[in-house]
Parts: sequence; C-alpha cells; structure tokens
Amino acid sequence: MDPSTFTQAQIEYSALLPLFVIFGAAMVGVLVEAFVPRAARYATQLGVTLVGLVAAFVLLVTVSKNHQGITAGRALAIDGPALMMQGTVLVLSFLAVLVMAERFNADGPDTFTQSGSSVPGSPQEAAAERLGATTTEVFPLTLFAVAGMMMYPAATNLLAMFVALEILSLPLYILTGLARRRRLLSQEAALKYFLLGAFSSAFFLFGSAMIYGFAGTLDLTSIANATGTQSGRDSVLVMGIVLIAVGLLFKVSAVPFHSWTPDVYQGAPTPVSGFMAACTKVAAFGALLRVFYVAFDSMRWTWQPVIEVVALLTMVVGAVLTVTQTDMKRLLGYSSVSHAGFLLLALTALDKSSVAGVQFYVAAYGAATITAFAIVALVRKSGVEATHLSEWAGLGRRNPLIAGVFGFLMLSFAGIPLTAGFTSKFALFAPVVKFGPVWLVVVAMIVSAITAFVYARVIVVMFFSEPADGVQVAVPSVLTAVAVAAGAALTLALGVMPAPLLDIAGNASQFLR
Repeated sequence: MDPSTFTQAQIEYSALLPLFVIFGAAMVGVLVEAFVPRAARYATQLGVTLVGLVAAFVLLVTVSKNHQGITAGRALAIDGPALMMQGTVLVLSFLAVLVMAERFNADGPDTFTQSGSSVPGSPQEAAAERLGATTTEVFPLTLFAVAGMMMYPAATNLLAMFVALEILSLPLYILTGLARRRRLLSQEAALKYFLLGAFSSAFFLFGSAMIYGFAGTLDLTSIANATGTQSGRDSVLVMGIVLIAVGLLFKVSAVPFHSWTPDVYQGAPTPVSGFMAACTKVAAFGALLRVFYVAFDSMRWTWQPVIEVVALLTMVVGAVLTVTQTDMKRLLGYSSVSHAGFLLLALTALDKSSVAGVQFYVAAYGAATITAFAIVALVRKSGVEATHLSEWAGLGRRNPLIAGVFGFLMLSFAGIPLTAGFTSKFALFAPVVKFGPVWLVVVAMIVSAITAFVYARVIVVMFFSEPADGVQVAVPSVLTAVAVAAGAALTLALGVMPAPLLDIAGNASQFLR
C-alpha cells in the first residue's frame, strides 16, 4: 500500500520501536553508571550502547519501514525522509561510539577527563585519578543525544520539535566540556555552546508562539493549511518564520549563526567533535527540510530569497575562513560551515530530488567527517593531540597508511571524482540547476575550488614536507581501526558505487502531510 494513504491515520506504535530502544538503552546506561562496579563499567556501557544502536537500526529497517504514517498524537511522522535520516544517524553514531572508546588504552583514559566538574590540577581531579575514575557516562549521554536526533527530523509539531532539540542539545553541552587535555578550552567551548544554544532555542520558541498566534496550531500540516486561509496576519506569520529559521539555522552552522562551530569543535573532545559535526547536521537538516517543505511551502516567496542569501554567505564565509586556519580541528569546523552552505541549496529548489540529494550528502559527509576526526585524535606530540597544521608535516613518511586515508578524505571533501564528495555534490547541485537559482550553483562550484586548495595544502604538507620533530601516530585500538576502515570504505564505495544509496534516498524523499 502507498504510504501516502496513511497520512490522516494513526499508526501502530511499533513504528516507534527504534526510538524506544535508544531511550531504553540510555536509561540502562544510567543504571549501569549507578550500580555496576567501576571495574566492569566501561565494558558494560560500551556493550549496552553498541547493542542498542544495532538493535534500533535492525528494527528501523524491518519494522518501522512497514508502518509509515503519522503517530504519537500527530507529533511524529514515520515517513521516508524520517526513516532515512534516522538510519543515517544510527550508522554514524555507531562509528562515533567506536571512536569514543579509543580513550581506554594501555596508559589509561586519555580523551575524556575523569572529573569534568573539577578545575584542572585541583585536588578533586587528583583524587579522581587516584581512584581510577572513568568518564563512562559519555555513553548514555551519547544515546540520549541520538534519541533527540532521531526525534528531530521526524517531528511534525513545533512543540515536539523543540523537545527533540533540547534532548539532543543538552547532552552535547556536557560532552563538549569533558576533554582531558586543554580542559579550560573545553569548558569554555561548552559554556559558549550552551549560551548560544539557549539563545537559538529561545528564538525557536518565540517563533513557534508567533506561528501559533497566526494559525492556532503547532502542527506543521495545519500551519500549511492556515497560510492559505488566514488574512490580515501576514506580519505575524513572516516574523514567526524568521525566528524559527534562526533556531534551525543555528544547529546547521549557517552564517551568521556559525561562530560557535570552530570554537566548539576545537575545544570538545575530538571524538565528540566528529559526532557533533556528522550526526547533528543530519538531524538538523532533516528538521529544516520538514519545516520548510511541509509547513511553509506556500510561503516560499517570502523566505526563499533570504535562504539564498544565507546559503551564499555560508558557502563563501566558510570557504574563505577555512583558507586562514592552521589548526586542524578549526579547519574541519569551518569546512563544516561551507558544507552547510551547500546543503542549504536544497531549500532554494523545493523538489523531492533535492531532499534525496541532501540525504545522500549528509550520509557521505558524515562518514568522512567522523573518520577524519578519528585520525586527528591519533596524531600526537608529547602525549597530546598535534592539531597544528605544521605538526602534520611529513606525516606521510611516518605513517603512509594513516596519511593516505586522511588525504583520501580531503579529496572527498574537495569533491574529487571517484569519492563520495563528488557524487554527493552532483546529487545536490543537479536539482538546483533544474528547479532553483543556477547562479548559486556557479558560486558553489567556485567555493568548492577555493576549499579544494585548502585540502590540497593539507596533502602537500603531509607528503611533501620534512617530518616534524616529536610527532607520532598512536597505534589505534581495534574499535578505532574498525571505525576508520569503515568510514574510508564508505567514502570510497559511495563514490564508486553510489546507485544503491541514491535509489534508497530517491524512494525516501516524500514527506507525509
């Protein structure tokens, strides 16, 4: 039966089983943290997290896809775009959790601090180290964030969307401040992320209140119906759209709401930076597309010119500032900003093929990004991460395999053929050429050339410079090795054989209303 026949009906709650599993696994993680002895806590938490993610993905592809429709009191939609984004979040989160587990090595915990609330060098921190404390709470926090990321693109009600936004954001604020090294920088990043995130949530709430004042409802479909029947309240509607857009654009790191991104990516524990850069972008663009494709489609003449300007600024500012970066994590942060500008092009061509292009793009970008941050965590000098670009000089001679994988990821970010980056850019730009402003695609191609220079510079530094003194590549654990291998393989496979995922994305690009 065509899933569109379910648009006015309630569906079985079995469609929400993946979400229930993630929430359940997170609650089990909380209980493990409270009652399991410290010696067994890490293995138990890691096992619960990985099993929960795998179980949720299996349920997603076996149960949820057969029960598409609107459920939970018309608060959540289980449709093609929601399932695609949720599946992408689960796969990328699995890779991210494998990288997070790298902190436990022969020398003890390294990435995450044993006492996140203590001042660096304080007696409280020393006492935590003597007790052998470990920050295993990162696993249930990650699961709570994943649950919010799964709700966010599926929400068909602005209130449910706000709840999902807070569920995914609050754990990330905490995770950002848990870095063991450069603790003050990490705590500063967490505070900045929290304050700016609170502002963005406030904008979203004010916008939702204005939309409710206009339409008398927070349901996206009902809002769309009201835009054609209400009169005399256009100013309230337009202001509501603007404020909601601000809240959503903050999460995707769009200019001028991008300033938090490089600081947070630099200060957060490196595995958390990869998790945020990949998975948050998937969830945020899923929510952004649903709001504008479903609720405000008929008002495109009002907001599309603004989105075009925002997309232009995001691409250009992200690319130009990427050129000036010498810190690898900040470079990847500004790279994330420019990629967000590319993805915003989907809102300038309101067609289902654009939705499919976004779905493919975030999957390809997410796999490469988690892998890149995992490699950044392995390059070390004097026991800490060597993130300055000069410290990567000659890395190709010290470790050709790791440098080769990272160089391949740079080529993918640049959009070189036979990589996932090239295919994803083609899938994203083609609908805009057909249905949107062609001049924006021309700008996007120029911006891609600018960023290609940045990525090529990294490759030149790694392979054509004298090795930097004291820099070593740590031997990764099995879990990190699996994550890096899987991410690199996905980046290659989606460039050489993109058809399967493109077909899945194309068949899952219709929003239920």
